[in-house]
Amino acid sequence: MEDTTLLCLPYAGSGASFFRGWRGLAPKGVSVVPLQLPGREERFVEPLLTDVAAAVEDLLSRALCECRDAERIAVFGHSLGAVLAYELTHRLVAEGDVPVTRLFVSGSPGPRHVREIRAALLDDAEFLARVHELAGYSHPALENPELRDLLLPVLRADVDMHESYRPPPHPRLDIPITALRGRDDHLVSSVQAAEWQAATTADASVLELDGGHMYLTDHPHALLRLVAAQLAESGSR
Repeated sequence: MEDTTLLCLPYAGSGASFFRGWRGLAPKGVSVVPLQLPGREERFVEPLLTDVAAAVEDLLSRALCECRDAERIAVFGHSLGAVLAYELTHRLVAEGDVPVTRLFVSGSPGPRHVREIRAALLDDAEFLARVHELAGYSHPALENPELRDLLLPVLRADVDMHESYRPPPHPRLDIPITALRGRDDHLVSSVQAAEWQAATTADASVLELDGGHMYLTDHPHALLRLVAAQLAESGSR
């Protein structure tokens, strides 16, 4: 199997550092490349974005730089990151010479699904409670008042971005899509994950791992093994 560069897009409130730990876990032949949104970590001084199109425009040049010498490209995103991964994949495919071979969308219904439960306009306490309720997970740093003050604007901007997203009328992709979810995810059902079939003319599958909506925080080894197996399947065709 040829080496694959796996571009990784963050979930709401997180940054590229979440995926940097995956580099030492990834099976041979998979190179994990996190993409960083503005307003967090080393891009902290840059303005936060609340629009998916603007975020993808920002990410595109960074992705193309990482793709320059890659044999194969795959894109992975979880929750908000799945939406960003989907839109970024369309932009990369439109470039014409970027070897994108598979899209991984994790913890997300299909792109045309509109979220009915909203959190962006709630006050801070209600907002954090709603996000915890939906995700079944809360970053430990949010328990520290000083760190919470730093992280809350990022989380709010990302949730606003996710809730206001409406996909443009894209043509269907012609690359395989793997939709991933935790078996106990109460936020995204297997039926909703299967909605991604409508986004491609190629194969689409729904695969499940142990855990809830944030299964990837507890089972990165299993997830990366599954990703590598899917990439090997693409490479064998």
